[in-house]
Amino acid sequence: MEWFLKVVKDNYANFKGRARRKEYWMFGLFSILFSIAAIIVDFIVGTYFVIYMLYMLALIIPSLAVLVRRLHDVGKSGGWFFISLIPLIGGIWLLVLLCTDGNPGENNYGPSPKAA
Repeated sequence: MEWFLKVVKDNYANFKGRARRKEYWMFGLFSILFSIAAIIVDFIVGTYFVIYMLYMLALIIPSLAVLVRRLHDVGKSGGWFFISLIPLIGGIWLLVLLCTDGNPGENNYGPSPKAA
């Protein structure tokens, strides 16, 4: 939960620096769990995806920011996100980049977040 809050509160629109694998994947996990909870609340209340859509709109910027910072950790620019537009292979390659351990030490995007 602390990783989700770190991305949303401290680094909402921070596209600079680096993000560890743990930060990225824990943010993704809690984002999915909260999305499911929002869908359930929508159906209970009867609003049919209104709460879910508001939640997803609120998370567009922090999701992109943590993705870019994760790519920075492996030494790639944020523009590598667009490789996912290549059918099949692009998504797989982006997944490989997101699962790869970050560069040890400092790179062009800042010091290693593991060292801190």
